[in-house]
Amino acid sequence: MQGETQRNEPADSTPWVITPGNHDGVHLGHRALLRTARRIADAHGFRVRALTFEPHPAALVDPKNAPEKITLQPRRAELLRGAGADSVFVQAFTAEFAAQSAEAFVDGLLAQHARALVVGPDFRFGKQRQGDVMLLRTLGEKHGFEVSIEEPVLQEGQRVSSSAIRNALREGDIAAANRMLCRFHEVSGTVVKGDQRGRTIGFPTANIAAEAVMPPTDGVYAVVARDLGASEREVFHGIANLGTRPTFGAGRSLEVYLFDFDRDIYGAQLRVGFVARIRGEQRFSGVAALKAQIERDCDQALQLLAARDKGLEAWI
Repeated sequence: MQGETQRNEPADSTPWVITPGNHDGVHLGHRALLRTARRIADAHGFRVRALTFEPHPAALVDPKNAPEKITLQPRRAELLRGAGADSVFVQAFTAEFAAQSAEAFVDGLLAQHARALVVGPDFRFGKQRQGDVMLLRTLGEKHGFEVSIEEPVLQEGQRVSSSAIRNALREGDIAAANRMLCRFHEVSGTVVKGDQRGRTIGFPTANIAAEAVMPPTDGVYAVVARDLGASEREVFHGIANLGTRPTFGAGRSLEVYLFDFDRDIYGAQLRVGFVARIRGEQRFSGVAALKAQIERDCDQALQLLAARDKGLEAWI
């Protein structure tokens, strides 16, 4: 197997508890896997390794139906380490890798000195997903590694999954997505020059050339944001418009207005966390009507941000 691991990790002979999977979003279900892995590792003096795949397997075997990403790989690795992994191993999901047998997949894990695996009940592996948890346990008994099955996490009766988060984002239910993620859903990107219309009406915005992750549905949001290149970790509050700006007939964009902020951040990498949805996009009769609505949006955003879950903000 090939991939990227955390710097300064122990020697290759270190025994690992491995949690294999796509881990897209690093949601509550993934965190439950890591908690169990951590408990096993601490009891035996092992370390925890999250194994992820790049690209998503569906991008290779069924590209037309490949899901949109909730997190890109570098951020996913960062979140996995923050949730308890000592190391993150990125497996290139190639045609050759996809064609290997279930037994060959397990051989690859053993080559990483896996002493225990923590997976969900639906975990599948090997060519055409032929391997399941029953086979995994059989192979574990044969090769001497433990297999722990972590039951799905439920929230308000719904199973937490990357698919459920994507559905919530499509439906504009950012609150549900955030609860399942245990953080604010985020988009990062470079601040670029836009048409600067906001500046002319008293609301100068940062235009974000966003990364290729799934955004929430179009609309106006209360947001938190952080300049990833700043020397100090400082979180700012504001509102964001995501969509086509129908009043001006402009193209699709993500524009962020930060409260009490007057710095020049062109070229900066900004991470924007979506706290709450205020309204959908709408067309206004003119600039005066638009400005009045933005003022109302700001007032509502301030109320929503005051009531935010600060624990979720810690992940921005």
